[in-house]
Amino acid sequence: MSEVRAQSIPTKIAKARPTWFAFCRWFVRVFFYRLGGGFRSIGRENIPATGPVIFAPIHLSHTDPPAVACGCSRRLRFMSKSEMFEKKFLGGLIASLGAFPVSRGEGDTESVRTSIELLNSGEAILIFPEGTRGDGKTMNPISRGVGLLAKKTNAQIIPVALIGTFDRLPKGSGKLNRSVVTVVYGKPFTYAEVCHDSSEKANRITFSRELSRRIVELCNAHGLMVKSGENSSDPASESRPE
Repeated sequence: MSEVRAQSIPTKIAKARPTWFAFCRWFVRVFFYRLGGGFRSIGRENIPATGPVIFAPIHLSHTDPPAVACGCSRRLRFMSKSEMFEKKFLGGLIASLGAFPVSRGEGDTESVRTSIELLNSGEAILIFPEGTRGDGKTMNPISRGVGLLAKKTNAQIIPVALIGTFDRLPKGSGKLNRSVVTVVYGKPFTYAEVCHDSSEKANRITFSRELSRRIVELCNAHGLMVKSGENSSDPASESRPE
């Protein structure tokens, strides 16, 4: 990133440390995933080498964020609930790896502004479009915040399937299990490629349905049989990271 672009990013975002990020990614991939049952990544050729990218995975487990990062070649920024930054060691660690805070239960324009700044500077961001973890059977409705970012930045959207993370650490469980984790990166698309209606509400729904469909198809094709939670109603208004 150029000096001019770096200065446009809010000061609360840690400076890029690619060597540190790469080391942590390697360490987690080897000692957490591979020694914990195995790790595979599929579809890395679908990831643009440069330019703004939104990684949009299904959300099943607290182990999802590092899995997405470990399987891809891009350094990722990611949203994390603001409470995580209040924990001295953990907050410092995730900030050093590119996390930025988002407040749950309220309209958080600062995290949206930060996401737009990062994407416009050509970075890659990990956003869970459901906002919260699912049950491994039905996806939660897609937040319209993802579509907002996609529209405003013209970022490439990468749907992502995560196989085995739910088995590794199920929602509500504090026990890690052994399992093979597979990350599947789908083909990228943009908001403009799928949304052509004169009604912005209709476009919002179209985008959410399309993103949900692509994630579900990736999951099903690789053995995780989930179904979409999208319907004809307007998608949820905000993303709520968990």
